[in-house]
Amino acid sequence: MEQPRLAVVQDMPRVLELIHELATFEKEADAVEITLSDLEQDGFGIDPKFTCFVVEVENNVEGIALVYPRYSTWKGVILHLEDLIVSEKCRGNGLGTLLLNSVVKQAKKLGVKRVSWDVLDWNEPAIKFYESKGADVKRDWDVVHLDENGIKNYLDQL
Repeated sequence: MEQPRLAVVQDMPRVLELIHELATFEKEADAVEITLSDLEQDGFGIDPKFTCFVVEVENNVEGIALVYPRYSTWKGVILHLEDLIVSEKCRGNGLGTLLLNSVVKQAKKLGVKRVSWDVLDWNEPAIKFYESKGADVKRDWDVVHLDENGIKNYLDQL
């Protein structure tokens, strides 16, 4: 097991596989719309939209942490952890800790005031992991989304 590194464009096929694995775990297998081309363009184009850390086991990417900057009206610039994914076969071997370490180091390097992310309320192993690292899991907040169809319907009503 190696230390995490910044992803390169050649890692994106495996990153996409891990995204699909997570979607299946979260019972949303059909919800992934992003394509390999999207990941390549959005992460490695002229204006990258995200930073991705990967960790390898025996020269195979087995975990990722994908982050991007957000702006908080209370804190200023924060770092959002969109997903921390470790392949099912490699969970429990410290890869999640290595990836979260990289995210927190990146936050410190960027001088942000907070790292934020979401976790499903039924994913107790993840909640326990994050709490063991000192994270404050806000159980009194609800995530709100307006998906593509919701945006269209909203605008149609204006």
